[in-house]
Amino acid sequence: MNMSRMRDTRERLVVIGGDAAGMSAASQARRLRGPEELEIVAFERGRFTSYSACGIPYWVGGEVSGPDQLIARTPEEHRARDIDLRMRTEVMEIDVDRQRVRARDLESGAESWTSYDKLVIATGARPIRPDLPGVDAPGVHGVQTLDDGQALIDTLAHTRGRKAVVVGAGYIGVEMAEALINHGYEVTVVNRGSEPMSTLDPDMGRMVHEAMEGLGITMVDDAAVTKVLTGEDGRVRAVATEHAEYPADVVVLGIGVRPETALAKAAGLPLGAHGGLLTDLAMRVRGHENIWAGGDCVEVLDLVSGQERHIALGTHANKHGQVIGTGVGGGYATFPGVVGTAVSKVCDLEIARTGLREKDARRVGLQFVSVTIESTSRAGYYPGASPMTVKMLAERRTGRLLGVQIVGREGAGKRVDIAAVALTAGMTVEQMTALDLGYAPPFSPVWDPVLVAARKAAAKVRAS
Repeated sequence: MNMSRMRDTRERLVVIGGDAAGMSAASQARRLRGPEELEIVAFERGRFTSYSACGIPYWVGGEVSGPDQLIARTPEEHRARDIDLRMRTEVMEIDVDRQRVRARDLESGAESWTSYDKLVIATGARPIRPDLPGVDAPGVHGVQTLDDGQALIDTLAHTRGRKAVVVGAGYIGVEMAEALINHGYEVTVVNRGSEPMSTLDPDMGRMVHEAMEGLGITMVDDAAVTKVLTGEDGRVRAVATEHAEYPADVVVLGIGVRPETALAKAAGLPLGAHGGLLTDLAMRVRGHENIWAGGDCVEVLDLVSGQERHIALGTHANKHGQVIGTGVGGGYATFPGVVGTAVSKVCDLEIARTGLREKDARRVGLQFVSVTIESTSRAGYYPGASPMTVKMLAERRTGRLLGVQIVGREGAGKRVDIAAVALTAGMTVEQMTALDLGYAPPFSPVWDPVLVAARKAAAKVRAS
């Protein structure tokens, strides 16, 4: 440690990762403690900070005009708030015993150690890239960062053929299928599961399958990709499964993500069953008073099942950052957990879920009843009313709400928020039937679809 550092009585906060969780934590800590008390150094290996990765499919698809609209705060804006943000600098090692990190400047290759009093790990998640022959060929793209999005847009603009294959049919897969449709591509989605959207039960996933086929997307389920085939020029020309080949001028990988915790693992920090860092309610890494972690690199408590899970969402990452920054700044805040709410769309089809699926409930030993109802987004006689399917799970005997899935058109997706609030509050389906929801014919039938499902579930609980 040099003499100038020894004379500096300020605490130093080091942040690894310059996106949602990391920079939210840094910004909140700065609000609570000025630069005369707290020095903040943040490392980001990429070229952008504080951006919405969730918006990349809509930028690729043309609904968002450019990457600038996805950036909440630039590096210059962070630096103007007295945060020493070092871009294109990757942390290579965490030395927990000596409280320091080793970082490499990716432009010059120079390495240096930086000591810390407090450390925030916000390293995010990495896309699952299967170890397949040809997967690194030109024309094969993942979509995790803004650089990834720009690379895909450039490929789409310069590719003569109009055939695309999306590997995976989760949120990213279905959203990228829509983006490619918007570019005029013939799209095939190859999915390992029995139906798209494995975050839904298969009966609800089947509705997504049928709707996607109705949009002109070719759906291939129960099929695992075995290799990516290339042409004489080395570029991708097809995707192969065990039984077939699907021509492709562009391939997009939408298989999902895993926590990026290699640094943490090497440092001996505690990881959970899904590979994410384990923290307490204040987002401190368990067993380490001066280390916090948040965002896509951590596991969180599922309030319905009582188990830890990994959910990569910007909403959670920003909340984690606020909690961490408050703790670093001397305040008190906690992140109690999640109920697993998510919403997506493919063209005009809206897909939403919260809580447990049937297999989730069985895995944790819960007995349940399930109901599925058909309704409409508005009063049936009002123009623009569209069909909606709601599936609801409730615990046997107690009637506690366990989960809700919704598939429909305009007005369907955000209705899942009703169920998310009910799950967080621990409500029963009987209690839900009395919720005083807003009603007018342009917005809902007299009985909102979620309440129709709750009434049917309550009746089934009483009969069970």
